[in-house]
Amino acid sequence: MSSVDKLEIENFSKDSSHWWDEAGPFAPLHRLNPVRLGWIRRQISDHFGLTDDKGLSPFTGLRVLDIGCGGGLICEPLARLGATLTGADADENAIKVAKDHAARAGLEIRYVPQPAEDIDEQFDIVLALEIIEHVKDPEYFVKNVAARVKPGGLAVFSTINRTPKAFALGIVAAEYLLRWVPRGTHTWKKFVRPSELAGFCRAADLIPGDITGLVFNPIENAFTLSKRDIAVNYFMSASKQK
Repeated sequence: MSSVDKLEIENFSKDSSHWWDEAGPFAPLHRLNPVRLGWIRRQISDHFGLTDDKGLSPFTGLRVLDIGCGGGLICEPLARLGATLTGADADENAIKVAKDHAARAGLEIRYVPQPAEDIDEQFDIVLALEIIEHVKDPEYFVKNVAARVKPGGLAVFSTINRTPKAFALGIVAAEYLLRWVPRGTHTWKKFVRPSELAGFCRAADLIPGDITGLVFNPIENAFTLSKRDIAVNYFMSASKQK
């Protein structure tokens, strides 16, 4: 069984050369990346009881797997924070872009053209960002994420809620009106509600933790975090018992 939806991979693969183009088809990810990275950094620090006494490399000694890493937009900043990174993606074109960009940046990041179920290792932290809404079977995918998390480790998800507001903003506005992303990037019926994701986590022996929304403020033209508004984009952390 595979979690990979080949049509989704083909859809993303055609734009893979533009992963690091801040004005290209992945522009929204570049825009939200600082806020996303800040939230992820806090989750990791809180979970592992880290302090700022490690200077510029607070994540030294932590092994991280980024499933659906794309061109490496999250892998690179986490590597700079000291973590040992493995980026995995079923899109071989994205992996090539990620490898080339990391090499030019002088970063040692292992990138593999594989889906989650083909990775036979466990990690302190497993990231699954903006990917569960693109797989064939989200429950099976979460089980594979959980299997890659070490006992005592942390899983981090981000996705889009299946709500009317998400349809209006995530598809109609983002794809057709604002043209932030190419048309057909998302399918509303594949969006995952927080209650569903939490249920998938529990079934895979993960304990759901923090849930935080990601909200776009059109006045400030910026993304912000929200504990109250999870109607469109949201993050969820989940831990595995030791």
